Amino acid sequence: MIDLNEIRNNPNLIFKKLKKRNFDFDEKFFISSENERKKIQVLTEDLQNRRNKISKEIGARKKEGEDVSVIMEEVSKINDNLKKLTLDLEQIQTKLRNYLLNVPNLCHESVPEGIDENYNEVIRTVGEKPNFDFSVLDHSDLGKKNEMIDFDLGSKITGSRFTVLSGNFAKLHRALKNFMIDVHTKEHGYEEVNVPYIVNSESLHGTGQLPKFEMDLFKIESKDNDFYLIPTAEVPVTNIVRNRIVNFSDLPIKYVCHSPCFRSEAGSYGKDTKGMIRQHQFEKVELVQIISPSDSYEALEQLTSNAESILKKLKLHYRVSLLCTGDTSFSSSKTYDLEVWLPSQNTYREISSCSNFEGFQSRRMLARSKIDGKMQFLHTINGSGLAIGRTLVAIIENYQQKDGSIQIPDVLTSYMDGQKVINL
Repeated sequence: MIDLNEIRNNPNLIFKKLKKRNFDFDEKFFISSENERKKIQVLTEDLQNRRNKISKEIGARKKEGEDVSVIMEEVSKINDNLKKLTLDLEQIQTKLRNYLLNVPNLCHESVPEGIDENYNEVIRTVGEKPNFDFSVLDHSDLGKKNEMIDFDLGSKITGSRFTVLSGNFAKLHRALKNFMIDVHTKEHGYEEVNVPYIVNSESLHGTGQLPKFEMDLFKIESKDNDFYLIPTAEVPVTNIVRNRIVNFSDLPIKYVCHSPCFRSEAGSYGKDTKGMIRQHQFEKVELVQIISPSDSYEALEQLTSNAESILKKLKLHYRVSLLCTGDTSFSSSKTYDLEVWLPSQNTYREISSCSNFEGFQSRRMLARSKIDGKMQFLHTINGSGLAIGRTLVAIIENYQQKDGSIQIPDVLTSYMDGQKVINL
């Protein structure tokens, strides 16, 4: 949630920044609510001052033995009015908060302005595209040829956009998970955590998925609770610090977590329906950092580099794009997308998004620390390190051989019990 005081102190600047995100802030609602809030607060302060003055007068009159019944009656009326004003103020503040929960984060000044992905900026391109002396197959065709990816079986068990992996493809999927976690814990200093895959609505409000994106979530029907399957490990891992005052000496907090992810993606039907690119269930290794505000943009670069290191070790060609204002996600202030090369599509596909949310999530979660003698909201950063299914797809396609076999990247052979090739 954006800082309400920022809007109050410089509303025109905030409205302008939000328009760059293609978001029309309801200025009329905000101004009228603020005027009503100020009016109630002035009335409240006047009544409180009047009550304090009368209370002193009551004390003085009692000392003189005077009758104070009439003046006590006035105090009673003031108290009744104060109770009503308190309720009115709470209602206005609740309406404002509920509105602000649907307002996106402000983009960092370095984010390029634009309406969609066509305005994103490619920051760097790493590695070389593979050269093939044969017609390449996509991962779904290779999987069927090797009988290790079965989309029909996934559909039979559950429905569309679910997949069954078997044999060496299932083993390679597991190898990737272990490899990524080992790199991030041993080389980059992240602490591994294992978290629930079911969360409550408060957790989803904390990281920004609720209330705006409820249609993209899988909700679990329960008599007593509002439970949801996690769309990403970002949700449970970031909520570790919800309602906490973190010791400054403990910063930065760096977590890595493997989890399945569940997304209904209600608004994306018809997009990427072939193969494993867009699934309702997939797995990721997620990187999360909880950090001091002064260090968060340096940490974003570091986290992005950490995620890139996986692609470099796998020797996969990729590029890094800085998302424009119109393509930056709801909660993010600045996002880099890592996009891996898929030869069958002759294009780059997102394999990780690395974002700095600044204080947007921590303000919703009340995650704070005492920094330089002042209580401050912490900054949160996260990114996939990497999406395992898409990494598997990239390896299958980029390491395919003419006979349909798949060469295993050198860094994964030890995780595959020394196996170097997946044969037909």
